[in-house]
Amino acid sequence: MDLKLVKKLLDLISESEVDEVSIEEGDFKIKVKKTSELSSQPAVQYQIPQQPHAPQQPSQPQQPTASVESGETDTEESESKPDGEVVKSPIVGTFYEASSPDSDPFVTVGDHISAGDTLCIVEAMKIMNEIEAEFSGTVQKILVDDASPVEFDQPLFVIKKD
Repeated sequence: MDLKLVKKLLDLISESEVDEVSIEEGDFKIKVKKTSELSSQPAVQYQIPQQPHAPQQPSQPQQPTASVESGETDTEESESKPDGEVVKSPIVGTFYEASSPDSDPFVTVGDHISAGDTLCIVEAMKIMNEIEAEFSGTVQKILVDDASPVEFDQPLFVIKKD
């Protein structure tokens, strides 16, 4: 192909509404793709649905601040703190209460656990990570639903130490 012809094609494509052209002539292949402002806008629109997730996390810490003034949630928090220690997720992943869908949960509310007992599994990148108890105690609350996503440092259990 002639270089002048390639330049002419590029000029024609830049002036037209065509976004992409591929030409094959024998061993010569050329593919021209035009980027425009329209193609960058969907990327911005894609990020907009992700932004509502971020404000929800900061709003959670704000709720106790607002409720301390009302006194209602302050009472709930003070009740949950004496009930036990909070076990948090060490990684981001998916929380599973049992080793398989057919199996019984590792722990349920009211169960007595020992240090080293498996509390749950957090799957991250297809790797099943067993979360073990670091101390003995009684399970007071399970704060996460089975097969739900969890964040790093998200509370999973409340366990009253022995």
